[in-house]
Amino acid sequence: MKIKIEKTSFPSKTKSLTVTLFSVITALLTAAAIFQFYGVNPLSAYEKILYGAFGTPYAWSETIVKTIPLLLCSIGLGVAFKAVIWNIGAEGQLLIGAITATCVALNFPNLPSISLLPLMFISGFIGGAVWGLIPGFLKAEFEADEIITTLMLNYIAENLLKYLVYGPWKGSEEWGFPYTNKFSVSAQLPRIPNTRIHYPTLLIGLILTVLLYILMTKTKLGYEIRVVGESREASKYAGINFKKIILIVMIISGGLAGLAGVGEVAGIHHRLKVGISPGYGYTAIIIAWLGKLNPLGILIASVLFGGLMVGGDMIQVSLGLPFSVINMFNGLILFFVVSGEFLMRYKIKIKR
Repeated sequence: MKIKIEKTSFPSKTKSLTVTLFSVITALLTAAAIFQFYGVNPLSAYEKILYGAFGTPYAWSETIVKTIPLLLCSIGLGVAFKAVIWNIGAEGQLLIGAITATCVALNFPNLPSISLLPLMFISGFIGGAVWGLIPGFLKAEFEADEIITTLMLNYIAENLLKYLVYGPWKGSEEWGFPYTNKFSVSAQLPRIPNTRIHYPTLLIGLILTVLLYILMTKTKLGYEIRVVGESREASKYAGINFKKIILIVMIISGGLAGLAGVGEVAGIHHRLKVGISPGYGYTAIIIAWLGKLNPLGILIASVLFGGLMVGGDMIQVSLGLPFSVINMFNGLILFFVVSGEFLMRYKIKIKR
């Protein structure tokens, strides 16, 4: 008996959307069974999640706060994944963006906001892009597995951040805690009143979402990225420089994650510290797939997952559930969405 996996014809948009919706529903039903195992009414749990995420103006504002870094990381990953470059390093790229922006904020505290904030965003983009270029170069020149290299660089970035906040950048005003000194006012992003929404980063994310949609659907570069993703052999036949595409998508992907890091230190924490990201870079992988690698679809998925993170805190407090339940949500959705994509694009034949 032989088991053979064959690629099917490209699925229609309707079929693709139906399979994704069915996958998400299946994930929610599976999560409901786990809630029941913990002795919690699933309908009550989902009601609390929705209310905690979207039920009040404060809930909406916190959902948007979570959406900002998720959106920036996931639209960048969507570009890389479209070229079948598996960048798993958005988390590390976000941290490096935060580190480079902090370096600017600490060394030029007296610059006016109109100069300092753009400089922080530029340095954050460059930092994330360089961190993405390292595995991109290794992939282009030596065919190194980008999944392994990007994942390893996440841990390097995390430990570099710890070294800085426990060592040379440890704040003299922080009573021994592993934080840098608080940023000067000119290095802090403005917020919408009575919320934590740092609107400059939100505007940047929304503008880049539209620009990436235009790039991927209306430009020559977007066409080349899509061709490389569909077939490397076809891209070579068409004269597309595969190595150039790898480097470009890793610059975009890493740079956007770096911008997310700038938003977190300049807009939320106003300092660099351990734990500035609760796994935004990893969650962005799920969002990119759920949004079908389409920037506009990713925007919607980012809002939903931002709400899930905020609503998850609600059920953790009100129902006494462990925080791992939220990670379970993310894992189940990723598992079922990826499984649905595989079964939609491939068929399994058993020959005797």
